[in-house]
Amino acid sequence: MYIAITALKGGVGKTTTAIHLAAYFQTKAPTLLIDADRNRSAIIWSREDKLPFFVASQAGATSLIKKYTHFIVDTKARPEQEELKDIAEGSDLLIIPTTPNHLDIDATLKAVELLQDLKANFKILLTKVDGRTKNGREARDFIKENNLPVFKSEIPLLVAFERASQKGVIIKDYSDPRSKSGWLSYQGVGKEILA
Repeated sequence: MYIAITALKGGVGKTTTAIHLAAYFQTKAPTLLIDADRNRSAIIWSREDKLPFFVASQAGATSLIKKYTHFIVDTKARPEQEELKDIAEGSDLLIIPTTPNHLDIDATLKAVELLQDLKANFKILLTKVDGRTKNGREARDFIKENNLPVFKSEIPLLVAFERASQKGVIIKDYSDPRSKSGWLSYQGVGKEILA
């Protein structure tokens, strides 16, 4: 399976989603995370060699393809329309992470317009959802009212995600009382993809 994580706006959890979905898919079959972003955030996250899967740059992935069953691609931030077309054509599924913030939702709607024109298979993932506010529920309602595909699972707003990245681990391997809920959320996303 070939899954691309893409967004027209930074700060929405694109790399965090790529890392954690790669970790989930690795529990099913050999998985390669391809870091196609100029920032190389996934490669930086993997420097400690503590991730349960392999991370390669886009250029370095070519020789590794035969060894893996699943591929998760952390795409370039803010891809151009032509790049988005290539990503859509080469993916089984595109995941668009977005926070409930209205600016992020607006950027997501722009991405959706482009992807619908390309007849791409995509799904929106709500990330950084603060359970203490109603923003997540309002964002989900707005997405559903517009008949857009959205994951049932959503990713909670947790400082543990940032701290896990600093330690070079996935959230379930970071010692924090709320880490389990973060990992369970990404497991839920993975199960929805495979269902």
